[in-house]
Amino acid sequence: MFKRFLLLCLVISGSCVFAQERQTENVIVVTLDGFRWQEVFTGADSSLIRDKEYVHDQNVLNAFWDSSSVVRRQKLLPFFWNVIGTEGQLYGNRNVGNRVNCANPYWFSYPGYSEMMTGFVDKGIRSNDKKENPNSTVLEYIHKQPEYTGKVAVFSTWNVIPYIVRAQASGIPANAGEEHANGDTLTDSEMLLNELQPILKNHHGERYDAFTFYYAFEYLKRERPHVMFISFDETDEHGHGGRYDEYLKSAHHTDRMIGLLWNWLQSQDQYKGKTTLLVTTDHGRGLAARKGWKNHGRLIPGSSQMWFAVIGPDTPALGEMKNEGQYFQKQVAKTIAAFLGMQYENTEPVGPVVESMFVPELLSDNRAIH
Repeated sequence: MFKRFLLLCLVISGSCVFAQERQTENVIVVTLDGFRWQEVFTGADSSLIRDKEYVHDQNVLNAFWDSSSVVRRQKLLPFFWNVIGTEGQLYGNRNVGNRVNCANPYWFSYPGYSEMMTGFVDKGIRSNDKKENPNSTVLEYIHKQPEYTGKVAVFSTWNVIPYIVRAQASGIPANAGEEHANGDTLTDSEMLLNELQPILKNHHGERYDAFTFYYAFEYLKRERPHVMFISFDETDEHGHGGRYDEYLKSAHHTDRMIGLLWNWLQSQDQYKGKTTLLVTTDHGRGLAARKGWKNHGRLIPGSSQMWFAVIGPDTPALGEMKNEGQYFQKQVAKTIAAFLGMQYENTEPVGPVVESMFVPELLSDNRAIH
């Protein structure tokens, strides 16, 4: 009988696949503001890294340069490529036809983060002003579910993020800009602070990304949230400042911090084998050939081009996605909810789940939580 059962499985589907239950109970979303897909997939840009107008620290050549783009990207983002690249998935290498774009037509931060977190484009959002988002987000949707109330948190270097995620209206804790986190001091965790010391240099912007990471990490250890959004900003700050060397170093430091976070998650019973990490950006930047890499916006070609990276127990380990395909930023919101088994909806139609991020059997049993 068992042989007949196996034969039937082979005839019907080519293989016998048993139903798989969803493992994800926690989702961490991390963003690197304005970080280009070019650096993610090909490492340091050859036309920029030797340009003395943009590179003052020549040590970045030894740190990040190699004639091979595969080696360059591993030097720049070792966690991305040694861990996510082998155990997760990376989307957005346009050199192989795998494309990720902003759906909004503006290609800067507030419209990008809003699209990401609401799942649709609101063309009325066309500035970075500190105004509350008129649209609720997937974080708000999750936070309203009884088992997730008080278990969602936001940490950001950029102080506009709390307005985008409607922190006041939703009641979601959000720490940003110059704020400290519930009285934490930078001596609370000496071991972590020692890890961050090499990163605390050449800072531009509202606060160090390392401080944002520190506050988020301390909150994670203390409060044990199920969902956390951590938004870093220094890559964009250094891009606008025309410092390609610092832009690269900031990306490298952020990769290191994400690695520290992931390794800690794998050491904790609540999070190990139960956490999905999604990393992305809010927009792209211009092309190096036109010196447009410093800027972004609807008049800067390349600014809508972005990327996704994901790793977790429900995501097939496919590495770099080399299939031709088109994905959009507005798909992030519904995908976040789907990892938690929720069918996210809003007042406007939202972008569909990125189905290839999931073991196929999960999508057919993705029940909404009411």
